[in-house]
Amino acid sequence: MEGAVRCSANYVPLSPISFLERAAVVYGDRTSVVYGSMTYTWRQTRSRCLRLASALTRLGVSRHDVVAVLAPNVPELYELHFGVPMTGAVLCTLNTRHDSAMLQILLRHSEAKIIFVDYELLEVAKGALKLLSAAQIKTPVLVVIRQFGESTANCSLTGSVDMDYETILTAASPQFEIKWPVDECEPISVNYTSGTTSRPKGVVYNHRGAYLNAIATILVNDITTMPVYLWTLPMFHCNGWCLVWGMAAQGGKNICIRNVSAKVIFDNIAQHKITHMGGAPTVLNMIVNAPIAHQKPLPGRVGVLTGAAPPPPKVLFKMEELGFHVTHSYGLTETYGPASVCTWKPEWDCLPAEERARLKARQGIQHLGIEELDIKDPTTMKSVPADGKTMGEVMFRGNTVMNGYYKDLDSTKEALAGGWFRSGDLGVKHSDDYIQLKDRSKDIIISGGENISTIEVESVIFSHPAVLEAAVVGRPDEHWGETPCAFVKLKDGEHASSEEIIKFCRTRLPHYMAPRSVVFDDLPKTSTGKTQKFVLRQKAKAMGSLFRMGGSKL
Repeated sequence: MEGAVRCSANYVPLSPISFLERAAVVYGDRTSVVYGSMTYTWRQTRSRCLRLASALTRLGVSRHDVVAVLAPNVPELYELHFGVPMTGAVLCTLNTRHDSAMLQILLRHSEAKIIFVDYELLEVAKGALKLLSAAQIKTPVLVVIRQFGESTANCSLTGSVDMDYETILTAASPQFEIKWPVDECEPISVNYTSGTTSRPKGVVYNHRGAYLNAIATILVNDITTMPVYLWTLPMFHCNGWCLVWGMAAQGGKNICIRNVSAKVIFDNIAQHKITHMGGAPTVLNMIVNAPIAHQKPLPGRVGVLTGAAPPPPKVLFKMEELGFHVTHSYGLTETYGPASVCTWKPEWDCLPAEERARLKARQGIQHLGIEELDIKDPTTMKSVPADGKTMGEVMFRGNTVMNGYYKDLDSTKEALAGGWFRSGDLGVKHSDDYIQLKDRSKDIIISGGENISTIEVESVIFSHPAVLEAAVVGRPDEHWGETPCAFVKLKDGEHASSEEIIKFCRTRLPHYMAPRSVVFDDLPKTSTGKTQKFVLRQKAKAMGSLFRMGGSKL
């Protein structure tokens, strides 16, 4: 339009670094981070992040270099989310459950210049560096995050450990000039997928998407100013669903914990008067099944954002009974974490509790950072009818969809083909336009030509009073192609037979959907609580066909 211009007065590249700059002014003397007896204010956190950025620059880190970190939810991991992008570099937060072999693969792929490692994970990191050295690949500089309170003099820095976190901060200057992104679509982080179906891929986030998703997730979870957030969600998972940055935007108090258990959760809620927390349904399951001795009354409203896997309605119902306010979100690593929300409608308040839980278990509609969320036929790209029955692939388009997969242009083009991000999740759209997941495309069971949603079967098994966890996969079958095989973990002190579980399902599901076999065992999981179904599929495949040709088909 004539007379309009774009200049530095009306356009600044978006970056979540700006949240910390504002927090240090508005909330400067308020507590930013708590870890045991250690506390920092927002002014101190900003100073430490600037020192970190200065130290990284002295170590040779420059724009778009990758800086990796292997650590649980400790203050240093929080600071790295700001300090690394302040240099223009790219943060790579690594899954703390990786072994040395997987870690060296990711370090090789990411070409990380530096890796920060928590003291408890040092041996795993050393093992990875030895593997890289043996392959004659340049190893990243190793910086150890020491145990809080341990002096440098008492810290044995041997082998490939060159320095420690606090030492490089102490030697660095807080007078660092932030290297803001020139283009808001420059990378801010690379997050490796959790590998529920295959080898992890490096998902590239940009400054714009991180900024927008942080704000969208704040709104999704009704997080107002100065919340008290309990870090039960791993910060390394989608950068804590972007709430690492979001807490700075709202001047929140970050309660960092190294390990997650029901007792730790209830103790911290009581001690710090927690207002918000997040986690996969496994965390919710941990809470609702906590021993009475570990449970404590909630001091006030505690909002819980859950996602990463579809939550069983029974678990949502029990959380509500305990007084937690659960918000169900859905997304993937490729959408910066949360991308949709089951926005609650007041008219649902008068429904029976079980019906409320069933409605809340749906994945809902797109949040404000996503332009469109749809269920489409992946071949024709036409939207499926909103009948709650016709299945299609869940697809996204918007500003909080990844830049792509690092060093994998073919996979990027495949995932973004047709101008939409293809999630690989299968779902339906209801008459109110809320979507509901039915399965991963790789997890759907096709038995005798019928599609079986493992999520539906798992939900029924979860409702059995003796069941703690359940996962269903396809087992090869010479007649039907495959049949449902349930892997079940029972609650402590509870007993149930395979026959009992199968009968329980057959009275609540069409017979073809009920499991034909049940295995009682612990379920393999990623650190974010997702069941690794590819591991269970391998086990089911090794079990062979349940029915042989010529045998019973019932």
